[in-house]
Order: sequence, then structure tokens, then C-alpha cells
Amino acid sequence: MSTELTPSGNNVLKRAEELDALDAILPFVRRDQLAELLTDDDVATLKHLASEGMGDNTMRALASDLAYLEAWCVLATGAPLPWPAPESLLLKFVAHHLWDPVERGTNADHGMPEDVAIALRLKGLLRSTGPHAPATVRRRLTSWSILTRWRGLTGSFSAPSLKSALRLAVRASNRPRQRKSKKAVTGDILAKLLAACAGDRLVDLRDRALLLMAFASGGRRRSEVAGLRVEDLVDEEPVRANPADEHSPLLPCLTIHLGRTKTTTSDDDEHVVLIGRPVTALKHWLTETKFEAGPVFRRIDQWGNLDRRAMTPQSVNLILKTRIRQAGLDPAQFSAHGLRSGYLTEAANCGIPLPEAMQQSLHKSVTQASGYYNNTERKMGRAARLVL
Repeated sequence: MSTELTPSGNNVLKRAEELDALDAILPFVRRDQLAELLTDDDVATLKHLASEGMGDNTMRALASDLAYLEAWCVLATGAPLPWPAPESLLLKFVAHHLWDPVERGTNADHGMPEDVAIALRLKGLLRSTGPHAPATVRRRLTSWSILTRWRGLTGSFSAPSLKSALRLAVRASNRPRQRKSKKAVTGDILAKLLAACAGDRLVDLRDRALLLMAFASGGRRRSEVAGLRVEDLVDEEPVRANPADEHSPLLPCLTIHLGRTKTTTSDDDEHVVLIGRPVTALKHWLTETKFEAGPVFRRIDQWGNLDRRAMTPQSVNLILKTRIRQAGLDPAQFSAHGLRSGYLTEAANCGIPLPEAMQQSLHKSVTQASGYYNNTERKMGRAARLVL
């Protein structure tokens, strides 16, 4: 039997090889799928964006959204994704992803056609059986707009009809807003997780240092935890446990330079301070592993061998869920984002002023950060205790 590749097969293989150049950013396990879904121009655009210093998380989201858009367009229209997309295609995208479940019950033509949905599920691109989350639809439209501009084109993303369709569709879909982590990893939950990794194995030392650092540094995002390097850690002079008491014990202190984050660039030089137990756990881990440079947190295989490469953001989430399960809690209720929401919730519980907590969490939005404080204040206030 002949093993020669067809022209189409050659193109897919060529794109797969091109995507190898982005293997530090894009998940390798999806390389072949992306190579099949994306066009040559798509891959060239992604490589250009990477060379321009686009953040890793943004690049992953753009690649994922672009692959989905290409697949959806072919299935929904029978033609490849056009550049720029006409206004009618943008409106079709909204109609296919934000729809009214009640209307769908009596009108099978409402929302995404079933054959399109089935095909997307078979490709592993669609999991939802109902309307999409409005945030997901908005993010994909934003990615579509960004990629259109980077091709030197102008789309219809600011068209009044699209804004109106989005507003009406969000109202019709009636989908409740989902938190990234159903439950926050507050101080009491963190204590249970630390008890679950209280051993002396390398994996216990790593997970203990990771959890303490991620929480105490303001609830760092999983990408920031995975991307942390030894060079980002700067030793500082010990500080007093109680700054107002000169006789209080001295505690170890270090500064973490975060570089580029979700809301900052590498030029912002954002940093946070670690004091006390998290510093001790982090230094214990680095001493045992003898890491003097490179990634702080790395994969450990089942035999206890350390990998040279940094762990992935997904691994951070897996570690948290593993320790949640070992602590006797439900992993489905928690994700790595629970460390971030948990930090602010715990800060509110301890009476720490919101601006001070935001200096550590590096939240840019007061509205978003204050949500955790408002919930805590309501539970502790008198307004909900008029009838007991």
C-alpha cells in the first residue's frame, strides 16, 4: 500500500512542523488537531504574534479560539472562515451560541443546528449542550477581532447590530454566571491541603511550597505559578512578625518579581512580598532540589524523578485537585482559581483593607476585588440578622 501523502496531507504535516516552533506556548498534544483545523495563514499569524511578544496565555487562547472559529464556520456555512468576516457571519455566530433553551424546546431551528453541534463534539471542540457562557462568546469575538486587525483588515465588530444582538441574546439565554472555582480556598481549606502534603517526599515539599506561595503571594494565577523562576526570587532582610513591636520575632522575607501577568506587561516590574512560613517552605524545596536557576516548580514522575522543564498551568490545577481529594473534600468544587478568590475572601475575613489586599493580589479592578469583600461584609453585618 502506498504511504505517499496527498497534497492536503502534506499541508497538514507542514503546518504541524510550523507549530513545533510554538511548542513552548501551545499544548503539544493539540498540535496535530490545530494543524488540521488552521490554515497556513492562521499559523503564520500565530507565529507573527508570538514574535511580537504576545503573552503565552493570550497566545493559547487565540490559537484555541481560532481553531474553533475555523471549524465552526466550515460546518455552519460549508466554506472556510473569510477575512474579514461579514457582519452576517458575526450575527450567525451569536445566534448559534447564545439562544433561549425554552424557545429551543418548541423550535428546533433555534440556536446552533444539531448536525453542527454533533460535528463539533466529535472533534472535541464543543462540550456544552446548552447555550454558551456569554463570557466565552465575547472572548471568541474579541479574539476574532484581534486576529482580523493583525491581518491588516477591518471587521464589523463594532456594528450596532452586533452589540444589540449580543445584549438581547445574553438576556434570552438566561444562563447564570459561573465562578471559575465554585468554592474559595480560604485559610481553613488551605490548612487541610497542607496537612495532606505534610510528608517528606519531594512531591510533598513541592506541593506544600506551591500552595503556600500561591496563596500568600495574593492568590497567584496558575500560569504565574507555573512560570515562576528561581531568578524571580530576591532575598530581603528579615522583618518583624508585628511591625509595631520591636521585640516580636524576625521572619524570613523575599520578593517575587512577576514580570508579565494577565493584566501587566514585562515592563511593569510588578512584584509581591512573601513573609514567614511560605518563604521557609519555598527555600526548603529549593535547598532539597538544589535549584539555582530555571523553573521553581517542576514535574515529578511516579518514581520521584524531577523534570528539567517547568510544569504546565494545567498541572497546578491538577495538584490542587489531588490535594483537595486527599483532604477529603470534593475536587469538583475547587480549581486553582480558588486560591485567588480564597486569598481575598480570607483578607476580608481578617479585616484587611481592600486597597492593601489588592497591592498583594494585583487586582486592577476594584469592582471585581470588592465582590469578595461585599459578600463577607453581608454575612458579618446586621442587615441580614433582623430576624433570628
